[in-house]
Formats: sequence, C-alpha cells, structure tokens
Amino acid sequence: MTSVTSADGTVIAYEQQGSGPALILVDGAMSTRGGKAALRALLAPQLTVFGYDRRGRGDSGDTLPYAVDREIEDIQALIEVAGGTAALYGHSSGAALALDAALQLGGSVTKIAMYEAPCNDDPAARQAWRRYLEQLAEALAAARHGDAVALFMAYVGTPAEQINGMRQQDFWPAMAALGPTLAYDHAAILGADAAVPVQRAARLSAPALVMYGTASFPFMAETARKLQQAIPHAELRALEGQGHDVSPAALAPVLLDFLT
Repeated sequence: MTSVTSADGTVIAYEQQGSGPALILVDGAMSTRGGKAALRALLAPQLTVFGYDRRGRGDSGDTLPYAVDREIEDIQALIEVAGGTAALYGHSSGAALALDAALQLGGSVTKIAMYEAPCNDDPAARQAWRRYLEQLAEALAAARHGDAVALFMAYVGTPAEQINGMRQQDFWPAMAALGPTLAYDHAAILGADAAVPVQRAARLSAPALVMYGTASFPFMAETARKLQQAIPHAELRALEGQGHDVSPAALAPVLLDFLT
C-alpha cells in the first residue's frame, strides 16, 4: 500500500499496478480498493491502474465536514501521482463522482467510463429515495452505523433474513464502519432525488463510455441511455448477462477497448 496526501491533509491509500496509460478506479458505496483487485490484474498488462480507498474507507483517512469537492481533490492528488493526466472508471455512485471530477478537473481527465450510475427519474423511485435518505440520516445521527448499512441493503432489495444473517458474521463490524460514508455517496453525490444529471453530463468534454448490464435493475438501462444521449459523442455499451455487481472478466475487455 502507498498513500498520497490530499489538499485538505487527508491521507488517501492506494495501490498502483501495471504499465501504460493511467486509469483511476472510483468505487461506489460500501466498497474499498480490495474489491477491484481482480479487475486491476486484468487491466494491468496494458494500463497503469490505480485502486484507492475513498476517504472514510479502508486505510484512507477522513476529514470532516464532508464535501464532494474534497473527494474530487483526492482524485486530483492521484492524477498528479500518475503524471498529470489519467482516465477514470466509476462504478455505481462512483460513476456519478467520476463525472463530477471530470467536469471539475477538465483536461487532466483524458477519458471517463461509467458503469450503472444509480440515478432514476421515476417519480415513485424518487419518493422512495427521499424516505431512504431521511431514515439514513436518523440512523447516522444516532451513531447506529450498522443499522445504516442494513437500511441500505434493504433498500437495494437484500432479503431481511440475509441481512440478519450477515449481522452475525465476523465481517459485519467492518461493514458497519463504512456506514457514515453512505451519506457521502447518497445524500451528497447522488443528491436529494438521485435524478439523472443530464445537464451536468451535457457539459462533459472528455470522451465517455456509458455502460449497463442487461441483467441489472431495469432502470439502469434507461439511465445509461439518458446519460449517453446527454454527453457529446459518448458511447453506450450493454454488457450481456451482467448485473450491478459486474464481472471483472466481462468488464475488462470493454474498458481496454475504450481506453487503449
């Protein structure tokens, strides 16, 4: 593990692997850099891949109060380590963060690939999202971090018996420790209604690849199409048989085709 110090003094842990053009992997909620180890290995023969722990996760530090701009500064610090330019790959809420970073950092982001940013313009989905954010805020305000994680898992459809079983496992405290970062991804990055950010996307100048899985939540395909249509000259790819937890073996060739 190596680390870099972000603009506000927060230490960001990362791993660098491979050779070639630089790519920074931007994780979604409840993820740390270890979860992308297999993807890094598949990309490393052709790319210099940076996997990092977003602030508040894994071996990285955290500095309050949280702001999305601080996370963009973390990415900027990694880009500087990479030599001043890098492509970004964002998964889930990390895709929304990568989009914001590409807009703010301009030419230092050479390309951006996004897989299933979990935005949804359906009115009923927006109402459910607002209820979830209210309950999340209540749980975190009471320092019930495990309950916050369980709430998120239930929101995405995990059965109650499975959640209860996970609560009894040795890994649960580590998951609960990530609870506060759910507010980073959901309340701050995705926002109060998690609407598809078509107006922001329309300002993107970097070459873009927007992806979704054909076996994922149905709204992901519509969201991907809206983003692809909004972003100038963006490509759209459907990954056959893939869900939200996309297989590295299915994803890596598509990323390499786009990035190289």
